Amino acid sequence: MKNSPQDLILHQLKTRALLKQKVFDVTKFAFGELKEVLSKMPAIFNPYLEDSDERLKIEYADMGQFVAKLKIAGDVLVFNMHTNAFQFDREHKVWELPYIKENGARCYCGVINIYNFLFDSFRYNRQDDLGYLVARVFVNGEGHFFVEGKRQRSMGLSGFETSVISHEALLRIVETAMLYSLEFDLLVPPYDNMKIVSLAQMNEEIMQSRMRTGKRLGFVFNSDDVNQ
Repeated sequence: MKNSPQDLILHQLKTRALLKQKVFDVTKFAFGELKEVLSKMPAIFNPYLEDSDERLKIEYADMGQFVAKLKIAGDVLVFNMHTNAFQFDREHKVWELPYIKENGARCYCGVINIYNFLFDSFRYNRQDDLGYLVARVFVNGEGHFFVEGKRQRSMGLSGFETSVISHEALLRIVETAMLYSLEFDLLVPPYDNMKIVSLAQMNEEIMQSRMRTGKRLGFVFNSDDVNQ
């Protein structure tokens, strides 16, 4: 007997929709744990910086339910949890894992993004400045995770089956992102990109300090391999 549209809708609500809600709940819990880790960073590092320039101090800011910031000298890491659950396209290597082949529902993930901005972008409210995605953490409904990002290979896709969200794992993710951002230098934009400017643009930049700035403006960011 063919199922009615109502039966199919109820089935989707009780299976896929329920799964997505579970993924959201687990990812939200993970983000709360991540905030706990971030909040401890000033206490871990700042005592060693007492005799240094005050501008080097680590600062944590909770920006709301789904956003947190960590200032590291001239850099700011912005941690953002997306509120939706995602599925991977069929070309993604996640489908090759025995862990996923055994249960495809494990492939639904929440996402926590980590962006690197310049601190001056926030200090001078330079709305056109650029931030760069340095890592993203995928969390499924079982609390398993993997990371795509700069120098995050040790927590990559191959460990999805065995890697479970924990304080220690989140600390490694944060410290790796911090170290990468500190080593990720601001480069001079190519001359040809900057050689002509209108009077209106210059007046606006003088008045509002809005000259667009980013660590790799004009360069190919992707050349810095996410799996190094």
